[in-house]
Amino acid sequence: MGYQVLARKYRPQRFADVAGQEHVTRTLMNALAQNRIAHGYIFSGHRGIGKTTIARIVAQALNCRTEIGTEARPTPEPCGICDSCIEIRQGNAVDVIEIDAATNRGIDEIRELRDAARYAPARDRYKIYILDEAHQITEAAFNALLKTLEEPPAHVIFMMATTEPENIPQTIRSRCQHFSFHAVKFDDILAQLRMIATQEQVEAEDGALALLAEAGDGSMRDALSIMDQAIASAPVESGRPVLSAAQIRDLMGSVPNAVFERLLEAVASGQSAELMEQLNLLVNAGHSPSSLARQMVRYLRNALMAKLGGEQTELLQISGDERARAARTALLFTEEELTRNLQIVLRTFDDLNHRQEQRFHLELGLLKLIHAQRLLPLEELLSGAAGATTGRVPAASSAPRAPVSATRPAPATGGFSASSQSAGPKLESASRLESNSSSIAIAQSAPSAGPFLAAAPFPASAEPSSIYASVTTQTDGALAKAPEAAPHPAAPPTIESLRHAVGSALVGAGHVSAAQLLGSGAWTLEATSLRIEVPAMGKKMLALTVNAAAEKIIRQELQRLGAPTRFLIVPGEGAASDTRLTEAPPLAGSVHEDALSNPLVQRAKDIFKAEVRSVVDLRQK
Repeated sequence: MGYQVLARKYRPQRFADVAGQEHVTRTLMNALAQNRIAHGYIFSGHRGIGKTTIARIVAQALNCRTEIGTEARPTPEPCGICDSCIEIRQGNAVDVIEIDAATNRGIDEIRELRDAARYAPARDRYKIYILDEAHQITEAAFNALLKTLEEPPAHVIFMMATTEPENIPQTIRSRCQHFSFHAVKFDDILAQLRMIATQEQVEAEDGALALLAEAGDGSMRDALSIMDQAIASAPVESGRPVLSAAQIRDLMGSVPNAVFERLLEAVASGQSAELMEQLNLLVNAGHSPSSLARQMVRYLRNALMAKLGGEQTELLQISGDERARAARTALLFTEEELTRNLQIVLRTFDDLNHRQEQRFHLELGLLKLIHAQRLLPLEELLSGAAGATTGRVPAASSAPRAPVSATRPAPATGGFSASSQSAGPKLESASRLESNSSSIAIAQSAPSAGPFLAAAPFPASAEPSSIYASVTTQTDGALAKAPEAAPHPAAPPTIESLRHAVGSALVGAGHVSAAQLLGSGAWTLEATSLRIEVPAMGKKMLALTVNAAAEKIIRQELQRLGAPTRFLIVPGEGAASDTRLTEAPPLAGSVHEDALSNPLVQRAKDIFKAEVRSVVDLRQK
């Protein structure tokens, strides 16, 4: 017998060998044990995930000559040693007819099948028809099969495998039991590939197997086909093929994800020249723009999933190293920015399919990613926070104006004590017009802390941070040079100085609840990132408290202080032991006091033995 490809050689012969379809195999095993056999089944799902394989296993179990409960067959699994099982496995059983519905799709073929179904099986218990790619059957042919499928002879069972169940008429689907197959998980494919590599005596790196499993995209057959090709092209050492990650990438024409991490780092820092240089190296190395765009779409999707669910989320079907890489990239952007970047690259990928100069369009799409970083969220513009966080002063008219200066100090010193708080955010402004100097000076103070910072999470010893911005215009309208920002501190920032500066900036921009939440967390400053573990809370509540605008302020403040701009905010497990997390006494007349005095809140505290650590006022202002 000639060489047999891995997908056929390691095709499962028992229900227990099928990976990733436990919900299907369990139901069928129970039906066989209870003798609850349906006359029609529809197996639908992704390609290469075991639809036809399970249909063959069911056929073996139904026609197996060994009784269930005997020593040779203790469970409904087929014995695999009787004549019926062997013939079905080899594909030459008389009473198990496999039909390729893609080529035998007309009404004449279905009429022949219907006429043959009336006769009893030649030897086995059931006559079984397996229709592969059943959605290809014409509507007229389905109508010809309808009556037979509704009231079939007792010895006939139909099993239809399809990747497009929506194309099967509803009248057919309603007469069959429909099993929807799942895409095989990354870990299941990886375990199967590792087992096959051991059986085939192939030396394979974990990174190489992970690339093969990821390339399978949920299909076990696709992963095994690529592995077969990789083994054929692998170098042989000591008589054994050796699979490496670099060899797999060369075979598939893919680029290491470390390259896309560097590309997105250049996007986050606004380095257009660096981005174009990296892209030039990739294109000159022979990588097609379309392939690069496709891989970047996948990488951005993984980064977005890491942003939404964390590094260990089940939404990421990749290896551990790639999970960490996606999480690092997710720290560079907000959820809205990642979503926008993914939309831009997806549209660029679509454009490449019908454009002549693919390289130019890919370069344009990547430059759009950098330009999109300069966009401000609409809520910041509407709330006026954009001017506070960026120091921009909008132009009132095109007429020549006198020199204008604007200074916005950060909140006053200390730990935001109760004496400096008020019932809500307050804006104090003073203006002075001097005709002899033709100048306008505007001083603006930040919102007060309000009732949310009664616990005083920020230390009073730290120095307050200040943000200064000035714009000077000459009489002729020419724009003079304006200072950008305060210089970075000479000494490396400490945890407490970072905690205070970030809190001050958040309070100054009106994100009081976010300031209190981060102030009560445990801060860990690592070499390239900052980790903030906050008290245990739900992901939705965490996203509501520390929203995209707050994340942007945190990143800007960390960059101003010379600290790593990558930060990760994670909810802790259980109640934290920090004494700052204890329930603080509310201020008189505050929203905190109104909430604590509410009978429903008091009743909930008694029932759940809970405490109120923070109050978020969601009422319309």
